[in-house]
Amino acid sequence: MDTDMPVSFDNTENAFAYKTTRELKKARFLFAMIGYPAIVRWGIRIIPWALKNRLPVTGLIRHTLFRQFVGGETLEETAQVAKKLGDYNVRVILDYGVEGGEKEETAFEHSMEKFIEVIRYAATRPNIPFISVKVTGFARVGLLEKLDSSVSDQQGPLIKRYTKALETLNDEERSEWEQVWRRMERICSVAAEKGVGVLVDAEETWIQDPVDVMTILMMEKFNMEKAVVYNTVQLYRHDRLGFLKDALEAAELRHFILGVKLVRGAYMEKERERAATMGYPSPIQPDKAATDQDFDDAIRFCIEHIHRISVIVASHNEASNLYTTRLLRQQNLPFDHPHIHFSQLYGMSDNITFNLARAGCVVSKYLPFGPIKDVAPYLMRRAQENSAIAGQTGRELRRIKKELERRSRQRI
Repeated sequence: MDTDMPVSFDNTENAFAYKTTRELKKARFLFAMIGYPAIVRWGIRIIPWALKNRLPVTGLIRHTLFRQFVGGETLEETAQVAKKLGDYNVRVILDYGVEGGEKEETAFEHSMEKFIEVIRYAATRPNIPFISVKVTGFARVGLLEKLDSSVSDQQGPLIKRYTKALETLNDEERSEWEQVWRRMERICSVAAEKGVGVLVDAEETWIQDPVDVMTILMMEKFNMEKAVVYNTVQLYRHDRLGFLKDALEAAELRHFILGVKLVRGAYMEKERERAATMGYPSPIQPDKAATDQDFDDAIRFCIEHIHRISVIVASHNEASNLYTTRLLRQQNLPFDHPHIHFSQLYGMSDNITFNLARAGCVVSKYLPFGPIKDVAPYLMRRAQENSAIAGQTGRELRRIKKELERRSRQRI
């Protein structure tokens, strides 16, 4: 591979080499259905209800959304997908599909043990450098919300506000929070021991502050020599570029490697609706152009401080990925620099993932797994996202059709 050549995302032969023609035809059908907003709106209402009431819909889900966007129901099933991706020099971010809520402590303990099991498994595979964790998988949302609200009521830097906010918890809540902290520390400790990175998912703004604090303090403990713990920065929020710069300042002062995963974001409509309902200023950027600008500014900021920041550019935006490769060249940094990683969701933007890998970049697929009932919320978000993002479904369809036509001509 020649890293002096410009990176292009147009080669569908590279993009879909890992898929059979039959698999591509199934993907074509799925994205065609997702292209109808009415079908998506119906699905995201009916499917969760049907699963909750144990109606026979799992077969339909398994052969459509699940097969396109999820690795499998178990680690063993997911291993087959991970191996196939590894054959094309694509790595994997494993994500156990557990969502948050008001669960019992025993359920949170089970989630922690499952995350640790995934870490230990990842450590045995050469192309699984990261796992993803969701703090709401092992912490009660109500507790996070109360703590976040208390943090917001305080004055000063984030860490100091958090320390003061802890004093507002009653004895039972403080004990509960200590258990959350213990779970997070246990996960990160095993990850550091096994040499696996932990990507901490972003949450909604009203529970994000305690997640940010906990993640930064875990970095201070485990990221002294290399990045083990990564925080997720959602650039659709207008305050996150400033947060990124403050986080670097903390890393410089406390002498740790700042691990960040840059994303545009996943909760935009929910955030806007809540802000309008409750009468506070929206935390969301005024428009997509502002989000795109902050995202690219964040990429540039990270690369300019690459000695102290390990960054994962998690984007389906072709322009942002190309911009990253241009910045690497301008800074005379290799595409496989240990502090640079690219990532896209499994089942989407294969033209970006596989062409980046072909160009010599370190790139991964974010690969969820778990029982269908557990990953259903994730699947609903993927369907809604593909339907809502302007042109996303059309782009996926055009690439698939282009490759199917290429293969058809090749057989003639």
